[in-house]
Formats: sequence, C-alpha cells, structure tokens
Amino acid sequence: MSAEDDRHAQLVAASHPRRAQTDDAALLARLFAAAFSNDPVFDWIARRGPKRAEGLERFFFWLLRVRAIPFGEVWLTNNAGVAAVWLPPDVPATAGGLLEQIRLLPMFLRLCGVPRLLRGSAMADAMEKHHPHKRHFYLAFIAAAPRLQGMGLGSAMLDATLKRVDEAGLPAYLENSNPRNTALYERHGFVRQKNIAPAGAPPLIAMWREGEKRILPENH
Repeated sequence: MSAEDDRHAQLVAASHPRRAQTDDAALLARLFAAAFSNDPVFDWIARRGPKRAEGLERFFFWLLRVRAIPFGEVWLTNNAGVAAVWLPPDVPATAGGLLEQIRLLPMFLRLCGVPRLLRGSAMADAMEKHHPHKRHFYLAFIAAAPRLQGMGLGSAMLDATLKRVDEAGLPAYLENSNPRNTALYERHGFVRQKNIAPAGAPPLIAMWREGEKRILPENH
C-alpha cells in the first residue's frame, strides 16, 4: 500500500469511528499518554524523569475507564490510532468532592510528583471554576498517535463526532492546551473565549461552539 493509499484508509477510519468499550481503556491510555507527552500544559504539571510516561498512562487509564467510557461518548478508530474523549451533557466534568480527591491522591502523585502536585491542583481548580454551566458536550481530549499526526486524522475524527453533537442541537466546549491546535478547532466552529490557566502556567484557552439549530417538522 502506498503512503497516499494508507493516508486515505486512515482518513476513512477516522471518519467512521466506533464507540469505545471498557476493554479499550488500556490501549487508549497509551495513545493519549504518547500524544500528550509534549503538550505544554501536561509538560507543566507532569513530573520529570523516567516515571513521567507511567504517570501519564495511569492518569488517562483512570479518566477513560472511570470518568468517560461508561458514558458512551469516547470514540476511536479500529486500530486505536485516533480517538476523541467526549463527556455528554449532565455528566460532571471533574471528580469533585473532598473524599474523591483524597482517594485519587496516589494517582495524581504518580502524575505530578510531589514538587508539581500544587501545579496539578491549581490547574484542576481553574478548569472547574471556569467550566460552563449551560448544558453542552465537553471535548476533554482528542489525539492521533504521534506516527499519524499531520495527516488530517484529528480533523476527520472531530468532524465525525461533532455530527452527534449537532444532532442533539447542543453547544460544545473544550480547553485548548496547545496553540498549534487553535486553527483546527476554529475550522470546526469553536470560538476562543479566554485563557483560564493559573498564574505561571502555559495558556489553557477555553473555546465554545454554539449548537446547530434543529429545524423541527411542521405539524399538519
């Protein structure tokens, strides 16, 4: 298969994703850990050194298995090269609650390490403080495997999953942690709002997309 044929096959797959199942969590955790290893925000909060990759993978595994996949809006290609993590309306975007935060402390220690734990806490607090209250779909993460980046697969996945959002006639929200992705999100209708990152952190830009108005059939 030529490179162009491979790219076409990958684009077709990204345009027709399947819904993730619980058994996909480990595979997807590896995908997101690799894709976000050099993300500016994760680079600021995640620990340095050889334990960093493991911390990222454990964080994404928890997020996927506990916080996202059970609600049915995590999508991936069959080869798990591209995936999008959405949370549907009325699902809390954060773990919330003091007892839950205490229970999750060991995981966040693996992700941040002791020196950066306060950074992780500050970023989480900022995200929770600025999260919209209006009903919406929340795009938590979208990624392509490093070897597949630059092929337009993230755009194809975003287009495919936004169709479900538009069918519901609801807005969508995301936090953009990498300026390189701004143009991608803007092409899909997201509008920059403001930087919500805590002081000293790289920018984390809140972006909002108004819902498509559904045309209801007339009553006869």
